[in-house]
Formats: sequence, C-alpha cells, structure tokens
Amino acid sequence: MPSANRMTTPVAVDIDVLEGRYAPLGDYTVSFETFKQDADPAPYFVGLPGDRCQCPHWGMVTEGQLTFRWTDHEETYVAGDSYYAPPGHLPLVTAGTSIVEFSPSGDLEATMAVVEKNLLDAGAQA
Repeated sequence: MPSANRMTTPVAVDIDVLEGRYAPLGDYTVSFETFKQDADPAPYFVGLPGDRCQCPHWGMVTEGQLTFRWTDHEETYVAGDSYYAPPGHLPLVTAGTSIVEFSPSGDLEATMAVVEKNLLDAGAQA
C-alpha cells in the first residue's frame, strides 16, 4: 500500500512564507506544508472561479492555526483538529502552522497552475 512521510518527501516549494512537500497517493496528493509567516494567499487564487480555491481538501492541523473563509462564513482549526474544506474557500494561516492535507490530484494541479502563475507574476519563486 502506498504511503508518504513528511521527512522522506522531498521539498518541492521553499519560499519565504511556505515550505511544501507533496507526494502522490493514488488519485490523491498528500501535502505536508509548514508556514513560516502569517499568510493570506487570497491574491494567488485570482483567476479561479470566484477567485477562490476550487479544490476540496481533507486534512489535519499538526501545529498552529488555519482558517478557511467562504463567502458566508469562516471556520478556524487549531493543532489536533481535522477538517474538510469544500471548494470555494480561501485559507488564512498563522506563522508556525503545519498541516497534512489530502486533495484530489487533478483538482489540485488545476488550482496550483493558477496559483503558481500568480506567484510568478508577483515575483515569488514557486
């Protein structure tokens, strides 16, 4: 059975705000992300429907605090909380937050193509 581990998954993204490690698991991608700074990545979702993330995520906060914002409400999760974030959300993350997250690979790839373009346009290295 396939598996992934934070320590053995290579770093794929290492920018000022985020270190990300990503591993395929069947039709899903497991993400190990650590946020080095407070992050409001809303500008990087511009161009997606509603300018919001359209990829569903299932995850757990292992350290820190993560908030998901929808047009009509917010939900905040802290260390030890598991979550489901359906499409149409925007994340807000505090410095020191680490998450383990599972996302359908196709949906994640489509979303990240827009996010990476917006990061590059803003001068960040994805």
